[in-house]
Amino acid sequence: MPVVGMAGGGQLARMTQQAAIALGVSLRVLAATPNDAAAKVVSGVRVGDDRSLDDLLAFGQGCDVVTFDHEHVPGAHIRKLESTGVPCRPGPAALAHAQDKLVMRERLSGMGVPCPAYAPVPRAEPLKTLEDFAADHGLPLVVKAVRGGYDGKGVWVLDALDEAAGDMIRDLLSKDVDLMVEEHVAFTRELAALVARSPYGQGAAYPIVETVQEGGICTEVIAPAPGLPKDVAAEAQRLALTIAGELGVVGLLAVELFETDRGLIVNELAMRPHNSGHWTIEGARTSQFEQHLRAVLDLPLGSTEPTAAYTVMANVLGGDDPDVYARYIHVMAHDPAVKVHMYAKESRPGRKIGHVTALGDDLDDVRERARHAAAYLRWGTRMKEREGRR
Repeated sequence: MPVVGMAGGGQLARMTQQAAIALGVSLRVLAATPNDAAAKVVSGVRVGDDRSLDDLLAFGQGCDVVTFDHEHVPGAHIRKLESTGVPCRPGPAALAHAQDKLVMRERLSGMGVPCPAYAPVPRAEPLKTLEDFAADHGLPLVVKAVRGGYDGKGVWVLDALDEAAGDMIRDLLSKDVDLMVEEHVAFTRELAALVARSPYGQGAAYPIVETVQEGGICTEVIAPAPGLPKDVAAEAQRLALTIAGELGVVGLLAVELFETDRGLIVNELAMRPHNSGHWTIEGARTSQFEQHLRAVLDLPLGSTEPTAAYTVMANVLGGDDPDVYARYIHVMAHDPAVKVHMYAKESRPGRKIGHVTALGDDLDDVRERARHAAAYLRWGTRMKEREGRR
């Protein structure tokens, strides 16, 4: 049976292990520490730095294919690993578009994919660039770190180009943070299109979902996106499959989208299992984690058919009390059908430490069940009750 190596030992690798067990595939993980989420459940763990060439090359030996649970492995290191005969999926050429937002914007815009207006922010006269951009596109502006950043980190919304904004930009540039600026898109809601592509060229698309963000963190995913016209959903799926094919993606591709009055606009790309796809563990015939393994191994892709009319995934964030397990009794007794997934991560306020999933025919009921479970695991009470005491 094949051996799949996954660089990164977070919760995505942890949940991929569950799919690997069912397929009979061996999963190896390159984890930063023995306490990483995946390192606690995967037997084939190598502790090392996935941004170290030596560690990556040593890890790749004995793997039939190497994939990733994040986008931070340097492309040059991936190319070196491939030169030793170990295929990496997605490859460095594709992965560059998830690692570098400016590269992504330039490539997608060249393909005619709808994107926000953007511009690089030079180190010389950065404020003039922002002022000129604001003159064309208005305020507020969205400033992004070109590389890195997640869950709202590495993104700054500027309502004014005042002295404080100038000081912040100069400080970031002095720390060698490359920046870009984008127009602030007025959107109706945020959507996500999750697709898979194999080396053979087979593609598969999941239903389009709505994602709910709070403070830059995804708190809820609704599958399928309620009220989304069929033609718009089909357009989003075609757009994601086209991007996957044009960029040569192998594995999963998540395309984060804005739904706007002027149509769909692409926000971000991720080439790995994605938070917007956690609902598929219970809510689709083939989970995103199994699908990713099928794709990188060039196996026929699985069915993306949903298992219920609606599936809602709510992220569990760390609260004031880290003893989440003590609250299992209420959550499971209150709703025996809700599914709880915890990541074995240290609980810190606002940190993603797990998720819950609820399924059913009535969307309002399903959302309430998922929200209740997530809120209780975080706070030890329903969110409505907590808000009422503030």
